[in-house]
Amino acid sequence: AASYTDSSDDETSPRDKQQKNSKGSSDFCVKNIKQAEFGRREIEIAEQEMPALMALRKRAQGEKPLAGAKIVGCTHITAQTAVLMETLGALGAQCRWAACNIYSTLNEVAAALAESGFPVFAWKGESEDDFWWCIDRCVNVEGWQPNMILDDGGDLTHWIYKKYPNMFKKIKGIVEESVTGVHRLYQLSKAGKLCVPAMNVNDSVTKQKFDNLYCCRESILDGLKRTTDMMFGGKQVVVCGYGEVGKGCCAALKAMGSIVYVTEIDPICALQA
Repeated sequence: AASYTDSSDDETSPRDKQQKNSKGSSDFCVKNIKQAEFGRREIEIAEQEMPALMALRKRAQGEKPLAGAKIVGCTHITAQTAVLMETLGALGAQCRWAACNIYSTLNEVAAALAESGFPVFAWKGESEDDFWWCIDRCVNVEGWQPNMILDDGGDLTHWIYKKYPNMFKKIKGIVEESVTGVHRLYQLSKAGKLCVPAMNVNDSVTKQKFDNLYCCRESILDGLKRTTDMMFGGKQVVVCGYGEVGKGCCAALKAMGSIVYVTEIDPICALQA
């Protein structure tokens, strides 16, 4: 089985590689398709921690309620988002996916998705040109046009609006899950340029009170340790903002023994801090 480090020394850009999955399809672009087995194990672990999506998949996959949906997505490519993508596929949707962040993609998970037949265009360490190329490969496809957008950050929506505005004639709606993406949608709306319905997932109670607080509380340390390789005991850390994300980050850093300072412009949040 291919290991996590199989492609670590391979400096060839995935765009320059000719790769095919076991079914002979080459409609994807990932770092190394040989990492698929390792990525599949990560996805299976994530499935055990996501009972709601798995229950929905089990209950509704026979009915195919999303048959006819052609979803183009731009999110982080992780084991957890892979469970979401495969659930959408099990419920009948056709999906094409790119990464919303050039550093967060798990290469082995992207490989597992490509192996299972998902057109995924993402790898860790993309350049800015690679980033937009991947999004374009998801959108600009002969004989296939999306009718739904699932976005994280607004870059996918921005790209379609900028390069392929006529696509909005067939797009039924947009789902956006980030503060940044929602802000960009509000800007379009105020300018009278938002021509399809958009769902603000970011402001939902479950996103704010669970994902922003509890998930960021765990991921902040993982991300910082991976990038800095530092111990946090006794370090002086400044957290900018004490919303739900800031609260979770402060709790995690304080638990590690850091001296935490908070900057905040909202008087209520500042008083909480």
